[in-house]
Amino acid sequence: QVQLVESGGGLVQAGGSLRLSCAASGRSFGSYAMGWFRQAPGKEREFVAALSSSGGSTYFADSVKGRFTISRDNAKNMVYLQMNTLKVEDTAVYYCAARLSPQYINAVYRNGREYVSWGQGTQVTVSS
Repeated sequence: QVQLVESGGGLVQAGGSLRLSCAASGRSFGSYAMGWFRQAPGKEREFVAALSSSGGSTYFADSVKGRFTISRDNAKNMVYLQMNTLKVEDTAVYYCAARLSPQYINAVYRNGREYVSWGQGTQVTVSS
Protein backbone atom coordinates (compact mmCIF):
# COMPACT_ATOMS: atom_id res chain seq x y z
CA GLN A 1 0.00 0.00 0.00
CA VAL A 2 1.07 3.55 -0.56
CA GLN A 3 1.58 6.07 2.19
CA LEU A 4 0.08 9.50 1.58
CA VAL A 5 1.01 12.95 2.84
CA GLU A 6 -1.08 16.02 2.02
CA SER A 7 0.14 19.59 1.93
CA GLY A 8 -0.90 22.97 0.62
CA GLY A 9 -3.75 23.80 2.95
CA GLY A 10 -4.10 27.19 4.57
CA LEU A 11 -6.22 30.27 5.05
CA VAL A 12 -7.64 31.98 1.99
CA GLN A 13 -10.35 34.54 1.34
CA ALA A 14 -13.53 33.60 -0.43
CA GLY A 15 -13.02 33.71 -4.16
CA GLY A 16 -9.38 32.74 -3.85
CA SER A 17 -7.51 29.61 -4.90
CA LEU A 18 -5.41 26.91 -3.32
CA ARG A 19 -3.65 23.87 -4.67
CA LEU A 20 -3.45 20.83 -2.46
CA SER A 21 -0.76 18.26 -3.04
CA CYS A 22 -0.65 14.62 -2.06
CA ALA A 23 2.70 12.85 -2.06
CA ALA A 24 2.61 9.07 -2.32
CA SER A 25 5.37 6.70 -1.33
CA GLY A 26 5.46 3.09 -2.30
CA ARG A 27 5.49 1.04 -5.43
CA SER A 28 3.29 1.12 -8.47
CA PHE A 29 1.73 4.50 -7.83
CA GLY A 30 0.45 4.51 -11.40
CA SER A 31 -1.81 1.57 -10.56
CA TYR A 32 -3.68 3.48 -7.89
CA ALA A 33 -6.92 5.34 -8.33
CA MET A 34 -6.94 8.46 -6.19
CA GLY A 35 -9.52 10.52 -4.40
CA TRP A 36 -9.95 13.63 -2.32
CA PHE A 37 -12.39 13.83 0.55
CA ARG A 38 -13.12 16.49 3.14
CA GLN A 39 -14.60 16.74 6.58
CA ALA A 40 -15.93 19.92 8.12
CA PRO A 41 -16.41 20.29 11.89
CA GLY A 42 -19.49 18.45 13.06
CA LYS A 43 -20.09 16.92 9.64
CA GLU A 44 -19.43 13.57 8.07
CA ARG A 45 -16.60 13.03 5.64
CA GLU A 46 -17.70 13.73 2.10
CA PHE A 47 -16.40 12.94 -1.34
CA VAL A 48 -14.80 15.77 -3.30
CA ALA A 49 -13.03 14.41 -6.38
CA ALA A 50 -11.73 11.19 -7.89
CA LEU A 51 -9.15 10.34 -10.52
CA SER A 52 -8.60 7.03 -12.25
CA SER A 53 -5.26 5.24 -12.25
CA SER A 54 -4.90 6.08 -15.94
CA GLY A 55 -5.54 9.75 -15.23
CA GLY A 56 -8.10 9.72 -17.99
CA SER A 57 -11.26 9.76 -15.89
CA THR A 58 -12.34 12.19 -13.23
CA TYR A 59 -15.44 12.69 -11.13
CA PHE A 60 -16.44 15.58 -8.91
CA ALA A 61 -19.00 16.26 -6.26
CA ASP A 62 -21.69 18.60 -7.50
CA SER A 63 -20.66 21.16 -4.88
CA VAL A 64 -17.20 21.59 -6.43
CA LYS A 65 -17.86 20.85 -10.08
CA GLY A 66 -16.50 23.59 -12.30
CA ARG A 67 -14.35 25.01 -9.51
CA PHE A 68 -12.01 22.15 -8.60
CA THR A 69 -9.76 20.02 -10.78
CA ILE A 70 -7.80 16.88 -9.93
CA SER A 71 -4.63 15.73 -11.63
CA ARG A 72 -1.67 13.44 -11.12
CA ASP A 73 1.99 13.29 -11.99
CA ASN A 74 3.03 9.64 -11.91
CA ALA A 75 6.69 10.50 -12.45
CA LYS A 76 6.63 12.40 -9.16
CA ASN A 77 4.12 10.19 -7.33
CA MET A 78 1.92 13.22 -6.79
CA VAL A 79 -1.77 14.03 -6.93
CA TYR A 80 -3.11 17.57 -6.92
CA LEU A 81 -6.39 19.23 -6.15
CA GLN A 82 -6.66 22.69 -7.66
CA MET A 83 -9.37 24.64 -5.91
CA ASN A 84 -10.61 27.86 -7.45
CA THR A 85 -13.36 30.30 -6.52
CA LEU A 86 -13.30 29.00 -3.00
CA LYS A 87 -16.34 29.45 -0.80
CA VAL A 88 -16.68 29.60 2.97
CA GLU A 89 -18.46 26.25 2.83
CA ASP A 90 -15.32 24.65 1.38
CA THR A 91 -13.70 24.99 4.80
CA ALA A 92 -12.71 21.54 5.99
CA VAL A 93 -9.86 19.13 6.53
CA TYR A 94 -9.02 17.64 3.15
CA TYR A 95 -7.83 14.06 2.84
CA CYS A 96 -6.11 12.26 0.02
CA ALA A 97 -6.97 8.58 -0.51
CA ALA A 98 -5.75 5.76 -2.72
CA ARG A 99 -6.88 2.33 -3.83
CA LEU A 100 -5.20 -0.15 -6.10
CA SER A 101 -6.90 -0.34 -9.47
CA PRO A 102 -4.53 -1.93 -11.93
CA GLN A 103 -7.17 -3.62 -14.09
CA TYR A 104 -9.86 -0.96 -14.22
CA ILE A 105 -7.61 1.87 -15.26
CA ASN A 106 -10.46 4.27 -16.01
CA ALA A 107 -12.53 3.55 -12.93
CA VAL A 108 -13.21 6.30 -10.40
CA TYR A 109 -14.39 5.68 -6.85
CA ARG A 110 -16.67 7.97 -4.84
CA ASN A 111 -17.16 5.88 -1.74
CA GLY A 112 -14.59 6.33 0.98
CA ARG A 113 -14.92 2.69 1.96
CA GLU A 114 -13.41 1.74 -1.39
CA TYR A 115 -10.11 3.35 -0.47
CA VAL A 116 -7.45 1.60 1.57
CA SER A 117 -4.82 4.29 2.11
CA TRP A 118 -5.43 7.71 3.64
CA GLY A 119 -3.31 10.71 4.43
CA GLN A 120 -3.38 12.66 7.67
CA GLY A 121 -5.27 15.60 6.18
CA THR A 122 -4.60 19.25 5.55
CA GLN A 123 -6.74 22.12 6.83
CA VAL A 124 -8.36 24.51 4.39
CA THR A 125 -10.04 27.57 5.84
CA VAL A 126 -11.93 30.00 3.64
CA SER A 127 -12.81 33.33 5.20
CA SER A 128 -15.59 35.64 4.09
